[in-house]
Amino acid sequence: MTTGADVVAEARTWLDTPYHHQGRVRGVGVDCLGLLVGVGRALGLTQFDITNYPRIPTYDSLTRGCEDNLVRVRPPSLQAGDVLLLRFDKWPGHLAILTDDDTIIHAYFARRKVVEHRIDADWWRKTRGTYRFPGVSRER
Repeated sequence: MTTGADVVAEARTWLDTPYHHQGRVRGVGVDCLGLLVGVGRALGLTQFDITNYPRIPTYDSLTRGCEDNLVRVRPPSLQAGDVLLLRFDKWPGHLAILTDDDTIIHAYFARRKVVEHRIDADWWRKTRGTYRFPGVSRER
């Protein structure tokens, strides 16, 4: 059974991968969705992907993609390896992987690469949904 720790370990192998819109290749280029796709595929958890999307979201397809392909979890049940759907503008358009209670990994355009950093109150306010890859066990 795959654990949240397995998800985090795989996500960390993507650290410092350059940001590239619609990228899907570790070490070469990836965006926030590409990171999620790469981690999920490496662990055999999902074939979920969305292609041909704009750099700045104009609709809620990312929300629908998460709802259709991941398992919704509520904040009291969050664990390392869970996925955060974030909104910076009108539509949710960013994804991050929770690495522990107060850090995330994501392909961050502002930093031009995959980074891991603390998640403060401002980041939590941007969170619009919380999910888990199907097949990841609930840790105790």
